[in-house]
Amino acid sequence: MSYEPPTPPANLPTEIVNTLNESSPEQLRDVATYAEALAEHKEREARLEESADQEEVGERPDELPGDVPAKATITIKEINDNRYYYWQWREGDQIKSKYKSPVNPGE
Repeated sequence: MSYEPPTPPANLPTEIVNTLNESSPEQLRDVATYAEALAEHKEREARLEESADQEEVGERPDELPGDVPAKATITIKEINDNRYYYWQWREGDQIKSKYKSPVNPGE
């Protein structure tokens, strides 16, 4: 390990470099952990967005309501010991759901 302070990346804004230089070692480790997690999150979101843009939506199933997108999937939710089917899809950062029907106990 060198006794010289590290050289910050050239593309890092001066305000961030100054703030980091004034931080304690514990704060720097917390920043590093957070920055790594945030980078992974943003990369994952970008991949999901890209894959959603590239997916070709096939024909709409006949049973799909008009206000539910073709990319919706069916999920089962349990409410008060009763099970129900719901259409579920993503709109931006939100997950949307629409009631479909009760789950038939014989299935």
